[in-house]
Amino acid sequence: MRKSAILVGLAFLLCVSLLGPRNSAEAAGFVDVPDRARKEVNYLVEGKIANGSSATIFDSDKPVTRMEAAAFIGRALQLDGTRRPTSFSDVGSGNFGSGYIQSAVEKGILSGYAGGRFLPYKEINRGEMAVALSKSLGYSFDGSLSGAAHALMTRGISNGMEDGTFGAGLTMKRSDFAVFLARAINPTFRTIENNEFKKTMLTNADNLNVRSGPSTAYASKGKLAKDTSVSVAHSIGNWAYVKSDTVTGFVNTYYLRSTDTPVPPNPEGDSLLSSQTIILDPGHGGTDPGAIAFGLQEKDVVLATGLKVNEWLKETPFNVKMTRSTDTFISLSNRTAFAKNNGGDVFVSIHANAFNGSANGTETYYYSASNPHVADSKLLAEKIHNRMITALKLNNRGVKKTGVYQVLKYNDMPATLAELGFIDHAGDNQKLKSDYWRTAAAKAIYYGILDYYKAKGYQVDALYNEAK
Repeated sequence: MRKSAILVGLAFLLCVSLLGPRNSAEAAGFVDVPDRARKEVNYLVEGKIANGSSATIFDSDKPVTRMEAAAFIGRALQLDGTRRPTSFSDVGSGNFGSGYIQSAVEKGILSGYAGGRFLPYKEINRGEMAVALSKSLGYSFDGSLSGAAHALMTRGISNGMEDGTFGAGLTMKRSDFAVFLARAINPTFRTIENNEFKKTMLTNADNLNVRSGPSTAYASKGKLAKDTSVSVAHSIGNWAYVKSDTVTGFVNTYYLRSTDTPVPPNPEGDSLLSSQTIILDPGHGGTDPGAIAFGLQEKDVVLATGLKVNEWLKETPFNVKMTRSTDTFISLSNRTAFAKNNGGDVFVSIHANAFNGSANGTETYYYSASNPHVADSKLLAEKIHNRMITALKLNNRGVKKTGVYQVLKYNDMPATLAELGFIDHAGDNQKLKSDYWRTAAAKAIYYGILDYYKAKGYQVDALYNEAK
C-alpha cells in the first residue's frame, strides 16, 4: 500500500508539473524517453526545437519523417517556418511543415525527388540524417553517406553501431534524432571532446547574454561586457557558440565583430540608429474598415502586415511607433500629429487599393510638393516599392507623386504610402488574405526601410537577418 501511494503521489506531481509553463522541467515529464536521450530531448524542448505528441508522450520510438526532420532542423537554424506554397506537388501550403521544407530546400539542406515530389511522410534513415546534419552545420564531406557519417563520428555526434558500422540504412527514431541534433548544436552533449574554438572575435554590446542554446528561449548562463574577446567555434543559424574567460555558450552573431575589423564610425546599434524613430501607420481601423471585397477588410490586412513589420523593427536599434496596433479608428490629422509628437524620422503608411475590380497591382506614393523632404520621401517610396514588387509578384503600377493623401501632405518627415494590392481584384485579394503573402509584404517593407537607411549611409547590413 505504501509503495502504491508513493507511485500515485509521484504521478500526481508529474501531472501538475506538466500543466505548468513549458520548460525543461516539463520536458522531463515525457514518460517514454529513455534515460540515454533524456538530457538531449529536454534541451531541444527547452529551445522549442522539439515537442511531443502530448504533454507526456514524446513518441521516442516513432520513425522520423522527412517533414519532421525539416521541422527539427528548421527550428534549430531559425529558418522561416511560415506555412506557404512550396515547389513540391505533395506539400501544400496548409501542411504544418511546408515552410520548413521550402526553407531547408532553398538552403540546400534537403532536396526532393523526381516528378516534383518531396515525399514528406517518407521515413528517413541514419545516412540521410547524417547528410542533412552535415549540410546544416557546414561540415566538409565528399557528398556521400559515408563521408557525412565520418563527419558526425569524428565530432562525437554519433558513435556508430556496435558492429562497427554507421548503420546508414537503419530508420531514425525520434529520440535518436533528438540526441544527434542536440549534440550537433551543443558540444557539451558530445561523446568526444574536441577543440573547435579556432576563431577570435569581439563583442559589440554591453551586458550581452550568453545563452545555453541558440535562441532567446534558452536561459542566460552569464553576461559579457562590450569589447570582450571570445573564442568562436561553430554557428547555429544566427547564433555562435563562444567561449570567454568566464562563460561558454551561445550569443547572437549580430553582437560579434572580427578582431581585425575596426569599429565603424556608426556601427549597428549605436546612437545614430537608436536616435531614428520609424512611424508605422496601418490605414483605417475601427469604424473605418477601408476597402471591402470578397469578405476581406482593408483595415485587417494592413494591421496584420504592420504588426509584422513592427515585430522585426523592435529587434533592431531603431525606435518604432505605430499609429495603431489594434482595431482602433484614428483620424488622419491624429496620425500626422502622432508622428510629429513622437519625433518621427520616417513615416510609412500601409494600405490596400480598390477600383471596382478593374485594376490590380502594387503602387507606392510620396508627396510631390516642394519641401526639404521630397527627395527622401521619393527614395523611401522607391526602396519599399522595389522590394514589394519582388516579394508580392503583382502588377507593377510604379512609384507616384501625389498631393492628395493627407498623411503625406501634412507630415514633416520623409513619408510614403504603400498600396499593397487591390482588395477588390480576385487575384490580388488571394494574396492579401494569405498570411504567407502578408508576411512577404511586411518583409518587403522592412527591407525597404533598411534599404533607405543604407542609401543614406547608415550601417544596417546585419539588420537584414532579423526578418525570418
